[in-house]
Amino acid sequence: MKRLLALLLTISCLGCGYSSPKAAPAAPGVVPIIMQLAPNTAKSGDSGFLLTVNGSSFAQNAMVNFNGVAQNTGHMAANQLTAMIPASAIATPGTVAVTVTNPATPGMGGIYGGSGSTAAATSAPMNFTIN
Repeated sequence: MKRLLALLLTISCLGCGYSSPKAAPAAPGVVPIIMQLAPNTAKSGDSGFLLTVNGSSFAQNAMVNFNGVAQNTGHMAANQLTAMIPASAIATPGTVAVTVTNPATPGMGGIYGGSGSTAAATSAPMNFTIN
């Protein structure tokens, strides 16, 4: 009997393998699609300009990335974003990638958090030429 009590006491002290629930991983985000850049070229050394990005699946807080750098982005319509591209970004001739990122969204929370969140999603790049 003493052995049985000692065994039960040991099991209860070590736990029964229960672990607290883990937060659900973030669901994939909606991937934006770029269909057109206006303009799609600029002359190196020119002053900054307003870039218009037309496409689809843009989130309300989507960001335009020019050569990998997030730009201050305006949301004109569900399918149109604008970004002011500074002169420093077009100082050197070449081709740069333009992408749009829909940021991650936080989950609804709950006691364990994470539920309902989505991961950030970035579009395929579209080339912009600096002459």
